[in-house]
Amino acid sequence: MSKSFSVTPPLLAGGGSHFNLKDPRVLVRAALGVLVIANVVAALLAFKPWGGSAEDLAREQIGKQPQLASMQARLQKTKALVAKAERARKEGDDFLAEYTTDRQHTFSTIFAELERMAREAGIEPRPVSYELDQVEGSDTLSQLNISASYEGSYSSLTKFVNLLDKSPRFLIIESLMAAPQQTNTGDLLSVSIKLDTFVREQTGNPL
Repeated sequence: MSKSFSVTPPLLAGGGSHFNLKDPRVLVRAALGVLVIANVVAALLAFKPWGGSAEDLAREQIGKQPQLASMQARLQKTKALVAKAERARKEGDDFLAEYTTDRQHTFSTIFAELERMAREAGIEPRPVSYELDQVEGSDTLSQLNISASYEGSYSSLTKFVNLLDKSPRFLIIESLMAAPQQTNTGDLLSVSIKLDTFVREQTGNPL
């Protein structure tokens, strides 16, 4: 009579099931466990939740103080430059608005002003010519060059020049020539004067 027997694998510690390395479920669970452990280790290395010691954090803060101070100083300088640029732009705009005329009204305004001053000074206006040139480097300004002639006495000429100097139209005397006229009194002068002023350009406005 023959006998048969079977060998039972040892039980897992603390459990009643058998541990079989050939069981696919066991292999899958083992692989998942390894992946979980690897992810936890990677997260710890990346985020370092434990941080540094209080001494390390204090040293790091102290070490960054000079860099922070330098950045704050540069920021203040930049703010100061921006403020100066804005102030200069505003002052320039205010100057142009006060002392120049727009192109649409230039001729009626400037020549009416010259006629008024000549009449007030007591000199006689003679033919006038002009030339308008674009100011180099500017898209909004032109220079008006005026060549005018007058006749009058020395005192009248002096008063006329004084009125030009006080004009709110920013008239610049480029040159002035005076020659005596042959008269009985001998006090009549012929005057040639060149004046410059600036004109604000306005797109689409005719001369």
